[in-house]
Amino acid sequence: MDNILDLKNAIIKTLDANKANDIVSINLKDKSSMADYMIIASGTSSRHIQSLSEQVLEKFKDSGLKDSKIEGKNSNEWKLVDGIDLIVHIFHPEKRKFYELEKIWSELIPKEKIII
Repeated sequence: MDNILDLKNAIIKTLDANKANDIVSINLKDKSSMADYMIIASGTSSRHIQSLSEQVLEKFKDSGLKDSKIEGKNSNEWKLVDGIDLIVHIFHPEKRKFYELEKIWSELIPKEKIII
């Protein structure tokens, strides 16, 4: 992949093609040093969430990100796929609503409050 935007778009297409729900991309460039983008999506079941996370991990590895990994392997309700500059959260809808990551990261956060 040429750059992080191409990879982000490929991940979104993969999630969409595999029936992920409510896919949201958040630009983190001016909000955090942990990543450039965060993608949040919902799966319909624990099996669907697992499948989506494995497909995202495969996309990362195909693009050359060999150190990518899945966090939350034992959870049935959420997965985080770490692609270094691109983080992908896949949630069960109820867990997603509970954590409200879109609300947290979509708001402008003053730089002095960011501690990561």
